[in-house]
Amino acid sequence: MRVNYKPIGKYIQRVEHRNRDLKVTRLLGLSMTKEFRETTSNIVGTDMSVYRVMSKYQFACDFMSPIRVNKLPVVLKLDDEPNLVSPAYPVFEIKDRNELDPEYLMMWFRRPEFDRYATFKCDAAIRGGYEWTELCETLIPVPSITKQREIVKEYNVIQNRIALNQQLIQKLEETAQAIYRAWFVEFEFPDEKGKPYKSNGGEMVWNEELEKEIPIGWENITVKDFCIDMKSGGTPSRINSEYWNSNDVPWLKTGEIKNNIILSTEEYTSYEGLKNSSAKLLPKDTVLMSMYGVNAGEIGILKFEASTNQACCGMICKNQIHSAYLYFHLLHNQEFIASQSIGGAQENLSKDYVEKIPILKPVDEILEMKGLKIIIDNKEVLTKQIQKLTELKDLLLSKLATIEN
Repeated sequence: MRVNYKPIGKYIQRVEHRNRDLKVTRLLGLSMTKEFRETTSNIVGTDMSVYRVMSKYQFACDFMSPIRVNKLPVVLKLDDEPNLVSPAYPVFEIKDRNELDPEYLMMWFRRPEFDRYATFKCDAAIRGGYEWTELCETLIPVPSITKQREIVKEYNVIQNRIALNQQLIQKLEETAQAIYRAWFVEFEFPDEKGKPYKSNGGEMVWNEELEKEIPIGWENITVKDFCIDMKSGGTPSRINSEYWNSNDVPWLKTGEIKNNIILSTEEYTSYEGLKNSSAKLLPKDTVLMSMYGVNAGEIGILKFEASTNQACCGMICKNQIHSAYLYFHLLHNQEFIASQSIGGAQENLSKDYVEKIPILKPVDEILEMKGLKIIIDNKEVLTKQIQKLTELKDLLLSKLATIEN
């Protein structure tokens, strides 16, 4: 053990501030990502006076989680507004912030190694959990407070850049939806003079199927007719370990499709696994839709060649511009599409249903406009940056174990 490792208990103390006067009403829960979340608990008729009040730089944790989910949800409060947490969650604080920085300690709690340690320490009792005693006995490296704050500053620079990129992606999504709605729903795309088409006298024709007017030359077709090909995936046999011991072919699961740009997969299969299953290799810029489970109807764009499981529907388009248009069309209609899922315990869509989803096909000069593609390209750049920054953040967390003064 390195000489600067110290037990956490030397630096922390329990806080027992209850909501006796009922002045605090903001109740928050703890997430598995070690952040506060809006509570989903029904508190009607609940005695809120026994709930714990948290102040800035205090921690709350759920000691019972490691035995269930192999993680210890622990959250550091960084804002000034008091909030409540469940009376089941211990609250603690640093005794002297000039000896141990709260954000430095929170970095240690974010390490996957800490969660594995907490899980290992859980006892085998019926209500086994990671307890206050075990937390206090946990050893962490404690360099000088100056060094701690340097590390925290470096970590926060990365975190802030990730947050900024996420905000920029959100703005891009909002811009894309505004463009889609204006051009392809309200038909106010720029005409040959650069003015909004419909409101400046653009020629419209009645469409019997849609029961509304659409621009002349536009067609109401199906997603199948819009795409050059559509494929569902498959799962190579899990019994044959050789299919899963290779990094030959990226293999995507539906849980990885979250209305996003897809840059990587959690699993890979071998060429033999691909050959001996119904999985198929999909090209870059394939639009994917999740068809099964709670995320049925969610959309993604593949940015590399990959295969998928059978719960994904791959829509291959003529080019990147068409892929971008299809992506935002499905995103715009996502709520309705998801509502069409059917089944018993697990709601599902089907490839046949996805093929029949209607889509307006504009005339070529409008369809080939690059506005939506440019937004997808920018999202890809920002998402790649987030991926690299996250790797850097994880590297910084891993190096905490070797920190010396």
